[in-house]
Amino acid sequence: MTAEDQRLKQTRTGKVDWYKWGPYTSERQWGTVREDYSSDGNAWNYFPHDHARSRAYRWGEDGLGGITDNHNLLCFAIALWNGKDPILKERLFGLTNSEGNHGEDVKEYYFYLDSTPTHSYMKYLYKYPQSEFPYKDLIETNRNRNRYELEYELLDTGIFDDDRYFDVFVEYAKADNEDILIRISIANRGPEAAPIHLLPTLWFRNTWSWENGGAKPVMTRIEGTGNSVVQAHVTDSLLDKYVRDYYFYCDGVAPLLFTENETNNERIFGSTNASPYVKDGINNYIVQGQKDAVNPHHGGTKVSPHYEMTIEAGETKVVHLRLTKYNPTEMGDPFGIGFEQAFADRIKEANEFYATVIPPAVQEDADRANVMRQALAGMMWTKQYFYYDLDQWLRERGVTPWTNLKERQHIRNNDWFHMLNDDIVSMPDKWEYPWYAAWDLAFHVIPISLIDPDFAKDQLMLMLREDYLHPNGQIPAYEWNFGDVNPPVHAFATWEIYTRDRERNNGVGDIDFLKYAFSKLVINFTWWVNRKDEGGNNLFQGGFLGLDNIGVFDRSAALPTGGHLDQADGTGMDGVFQSANVSNRDRACSA
Repeated sequence: MTAEDQRLKQTRTGKVDWYKWGPYTSERQWGTVREDYSSDGNAWNYFPHDHARSRAYRWGEDGLGGITDNHNLLCFAIALWNGKDPILKERLFGLTNSEGNHGEDVKEYYFYLDSTPTHSYMKYLYKYPQSEFPYKDLIETNRNRNRYELEYELLDTGIFDDDRYFDVFVEYAKADNEDILIRISIANRGPEAAPIHLLPTLWFRNTWSWENGGAKPVMTRIEGTGNSVVQAHVTDSLLDKYVRDYYFYCDGVAPLLFTENETNNERIFGSTNASPYVKDGINNYIVQGQKDAVNPHHGGTKVSPHYEMTIEAGETKVVHLRLTKYNPTEMGDPFGIGFEQAFADRIKEANEFYATVIPPAVQEDADRANVMRQALAGMMWTKQYFYYDLDQWLRERGVTPWTNLKERQHIRNNDWFHMLNDDIVSMPDKWEYPWYAAWDLAFHVIPISLIDPDFAKDQLMLMLREDYLHPNGQIPAYEWNFGDVNPPVHAFATWEIYTRDRERNNGVGDIDFLKYAFSKLVINFTWWVNRKDEGGNNLFQGGFLGLDNIGVFDRSAALPTGGHLDQADGTGMDGVFQSANVSNRDRACSA
C-alpha cells in the first residue's frame, strides 16, 4: 500500500481528514446564477468580471491556482502584476455569453499539472504575459465576429510573441492535513529582464455581511518571528467547527498589505463604504498607488505579502509560504530543511501512487503515461466547493413556498426550496461551467474511480440525497435550471462504479452503496415514468436533442407545432437505466 493509499484509507475510516484542504476555490464565481439577484435573470450582466475585484461574493470565492478548506471559509490564491496591466491578475478572464462569438469562453492559458486524490501534492501552471493584458481587444474583436468565424484567442493578439511571458508554477505539499507548504516558482521565458509583483493572498469568504451571517473573523500580523506572519482568527463559534485559527508564514520579511473582503460600494453602487478598506484595496494600492487603500494597523479579512522582483531572462525565482494550524511557538523554522524534504517526499509518493494506477503498457511510453496522469490530476483540480441554499436565495428574492405561482414563475428554480448544497462537487470546468451538471458528474466519476473510488461513490450518492433530489424524484440538472431534463445516466454510472470496485477488491463489492443508490434510483425512475412518458408506452420525451442538446428544437419548451417528441437518446438511456437498476436490485437483494 502506497503512502497515498494510506492517506485515502485514513480519510475513509475517519482517522484523518486529508480532504479538508484542496483546490476547492472556483475559477469564476462572477456571472453565476448563485450571485444573480437581477430582475431579468441575466447573471452575466448582473455580476460581470469588472465587478469581481471590488464586490464581495455571496455564495463562494474564486482565485488563481487557489486552495481552500472544505467549507470555503479561508482561501488562498495568487495575484500578479506586471507593472502594465490596468488591474491585478487575481482571477482568470474570459468572455461572457454575449461577448463571445461562440458563447462564453475563458481567454487564458493555465494547466493542471499534477495532483494526488488527497491533494497531498499538487502542481499548477499559469502563463502570465509581460505586456499589458489585452482585455479590451479580446472583448471587442470577438464581439464583432460572427458565429461562422474563428474565435479570437489570447495567442492571436501577439502578446506571447518572442516568449515575453512568465511561467508561474504553484505547488502544494501537505506536511499533515492542516499544514500546507506552498512553493511558487516564476520563470522568465522572455529575451530580457522583466519586473513582476507577486501577491500571494489569504482571505476569508465574506459570511458576515449577510442576514444571520455571524461574527466577522479577523487577520492580524504577528511580530518578532523573523518572517512575515499572519494569524487568521475565527470569532464565530458556528464557523469554528470548520476552521480553527490558522497561521500564514511568508518567506522573509515581506510587506503585508491588509484590507477587508467587503464590497467597494462607492465604486460599484455609488454609495458610501462602511470602511475605507475594501475588497479591491490591495489592487488600488499596487496598481493605482493609493497608499491609504490598505490598513496601516495591519488588520483585516484579506491580506497579501508583497514580493516585488525583477527576473532576468531565463531565470527562475522561488517564494516559499506555509499555511498551517501551528503557531510560531509550535512551528519553529517554517522554511527549514524539512520544507524542501516534504516536497521531495510528496512528489516521490505521488509517483509511487500513479505507478500503481497507470497500466504497465501505458507506462512504457512516458508521454502517454504523462497524458493519463495529467488527465486524472485535472479531475482532482476541478473539485469545487458549491454552496447554494435555495430556500435562502429564493427568500432573498422575495419568493417563498406560499408565493403565487404566477408571481414567481420568472424566478429560476422556484420550486426547489428543499435544496441545500454545501459540498465539494466535481465540476465540468471551474471557469466555463463552475456549477455541477448531474449527468456530466455521472461520467466524471468513472475515471475518478481509478484513483479515488470512495470520492466517486460519494459524488453519485450526493445527487441522490434528500437535499439534492427533488421530492418528486427528479435529479437536479444544473443551476441555470435544476428542473431541466438531462439523460438518465446515474444508474449506469452506479453499476459501472460498483463493478469496478468489486473487481478491485477481489470480488467483494460495496453492497451498502448499491442498496442506497438503488432505493433512490427507483424514485427517480418513477419520476421518468410519470413525467416523461406521454403515451405510457416506454418511449420517453426526456434527454438531449442532438449532440449535447444542440438541436433545432428547444427540448425544454413546448413545440411550436404542438405535440411532443419521443427522443431516441432519452429512451435508449432509460433502457440502460432499467437494465442497470435491475442489476442493482438483484445484487442488493441477494445481499
